[in-house]
Amino acid sequence: MIGFNYKDGVLYADNVALPALAEEYGTPLYVYSAGRLRENVDRLRSALQKALPADRQPLIAFACKANSNLAVLRLLGTMGLGSDIVSGGELDRVLTAGIPADKVVYSGVGKSDEELLAAINADILQINVESRAELERIAGLAEDCGKKTRIAFRMNPDVDAETHHKIATGRHDDKFGMTRAEIEELYVWAHEHDFLEPYGLQMHIGSQLTNMKPFREAYEKLAAFATKIKDQGLPLRNLDLGGGLGIIYKDETPPDLDAYAEIIRDIILPLGTDITLEPGRFIAGDAGLLLCRVSYIKQSEQVRHLILDAGMNDLVRPAMYDAYHEVRPVVPRAGDMVRYDVVGPVCETGDTFIRDYDLPETRKRDYLALMCAGAYGFVMASNYNTRPLPAEVLVDGDKSAIIRHRQTVRDILDLDTIPGWLTT
Repeated sequence: MIGFNYKDGVLYADNVALPALAEEYGTPLYVYSAGRLRENVDRLRSALQKALPADRQPLIAFACKANSNLAVLRLLGTMGLGSDIVSGGELDRVLTAGIPADKVVYSGVGKSDEELLAAINADILQINVESRAELERIAGLAEDCGKKTRIAFRMNPDVDAETHHKIATGRHDDKFGMTRAEIEELYVWAHEHDFLEPYGLQMHIGSQLTNMKPFREAYEKLAAFATKIKDQGLPLRNLDLGGGLGIIYKDETPPDLDAYAEIIRDIILPLGTDITLEPGRFIAGDAGLLLCRVSYIKQSEQVRHLILDAGMNDLVRPAMYDAYHEVRPVVPRAGDMVRYDVVGPVCETGDTFIRDYDLPETRKRDYLALMCAGAYGFVMASNYNTRPLPAEVLVDGDKSAIIRHRQTVRDILDLDTIPGWLTT
């Protein structure tokens, strides 16, 4: 089996039963399916290969911020993927995982001098420039290092991605990117600079898109501006289209990958540049789940609460984005459905995964799975309430391995220091 499916009344990850993983590694536990990761990459590649010539296939640079575990990055790297990073820490991660520097693109509006220097010295594919001030800083650092540095200008196309407002990034008042007028001026300046190599244009309009209309609108704007840049005799080798492809959390219409690839074929391919894509959630989202256990069942006058051992510190998306994550019983019981509020142990009312949710009768110590938690799950976890970070496990066929050990309270406390004047 590939991914998460029931077999003989038990939920499996690939060919490993989830109860066996819980008993071996404990809960809460992030579980990733190597089979599903590969399948998602193959689905995207298949659509691109049908629409685009063999010698014009895009670089797929996995958005590291979605899931930055070294084992996940290594697996994707073995499939030829690059990486889109947004911090110096992520640069270290992808290089440690074996992603070649010439397949790494660097986004983000607030890169520090130290982060920029690391990227310059690593000679990554491109640094995506988000502002005039950042461009000037990159130029100064590149000159100090004596290294010509490839850059791409992030264009803000002023397109509504029709997604959650907190993950939309391509509207005129979002903090990301620059206007076309500003880029046009800076592109000339960078072309004339001895230590800058303008490599192309980049944009990213948002995350969790299932409708192709915003992609088409944004790509048409990018293509028109790219043509204007080329018509001025300026070099433009790469168009980085960002990411944004969504997944099915509940009842969304799945993204039409063939239509997506055909949009790229019709609008971007004729420009003759290299092409880069930055999918994250699409590859990792449904390839992971958060396995947890029922700690208590609390019955009040009107509500029956299932209190889990996992909380908002382990999976913050429901509290932060009002996001939906299907809750599946790992070993469902027969009988009538029961309505629950599924909550965590954190001292916040917001620590609620879902309300008024029907499940088979559930008892204390039963295992539940919060589905589609492979993207923006563990990477956004915290130590709120001094709760240790959960462990992560990768399953591949009938094999499983711990890929991040469970944090302990002692690990957390060891990061703190009491000043000497408070110990006397």
